[in-house]
Amino acid sequence: MEDVGATLRDYAGGIQASPERLAEIEDRLAALGRLKRKYGPSLQDVISFGEDVRRKLSEMENKDEVLRELRAKLAAAAEEYLKTARNISRKRADAARRLEKLVEAEINDLAMKASFRIAVEEAETDADAHWTASGINQVVYRIATNAGETMRPLEQIASGGELSRVMLALKASVEAGANAAGKRKSPAAQRTLVFDEIDTGIGGRAAEAVGKKLKALAKSNQVLCVTHLPQIATFADQHYLIEKRESGGRAKATVRQITGEERTEEVARMLSGAKLTETSRKHAEQMIKANG
Repeated sequence: MEDVGATLRDYAGGIQASPERLAEIEDRLAALGRLKRKYGPSLQDVISFGEDVRRKLSEMENKDEVLRELRAKLAAAAEEYLKTARNISRKRADAARRLEKLVEAEINDLAMKASFRIAVEEAETDADAHWTASGINQVVYRIATNAGETMRPLEQIASGGELSRVMLALKASVEAGANAAGKRKSPAAQRTLVFDEIDTGIGGRAAEAVGKKLKALAKSNQVLCVTHLPQIATFADQHYLIEKRESGGRAKATVRQITGEERTEEVARMLSGAKLTETSRKHAEQMIKANG
């Protein structure tokens, strides 16, 4: 026990007590605690905040130099942007000339004797240019649906059915161009296209042309088409019947798929009306077989 006591006395004698140092450490810990509560929660967060403030102070103290550097970077970026945008603008103008010819031919196949143009507009000066993430162009589709009319923006003059047919013509032209270039879309790039009133004001061979184009689009896209024409309906891979009935004092619409004999009956009704004939049934069978 005497040896243990001597060892403890020696250890205690070697300890240098400093109340001032202890107070200094406690003050430091308290300061760090306040900083963590305000800028933390961790000490690393406090350090990161301090470095950010130090950087900002340095920028403020050297603001003239920082501004010169930023202006130089902005000028270089603007020059590169305009160079790229003008190059894209030229390519767009070339593509527009080719596309408008294809689309006009497609439109004329869809019972619309129309003139179609794609205007790729660009500001005359850089100061007037409208800079966007997609470039400096404003692209406007213009159409004249009757001979002698002035070309006007598509959305200002086209009816619902005409808009649907122009969209169909555009999609068919783009798909044809992609196939000609050997480009194939991945399944993720496939889209759902909805056509309503696309049969307005057409029939006969024009309706059949619309049906063929819709079927061609359906090879690489999901196409939903609402139609009253059997020339279009018989091209469908899946035929759905929409019916409206009164139930409980309210009108309700139902949608169901029809196949086989029921589909033939429906196509026959589309051909001849409410009164079905053997001739209309045979005609319906022939159309489904020919267009399916």
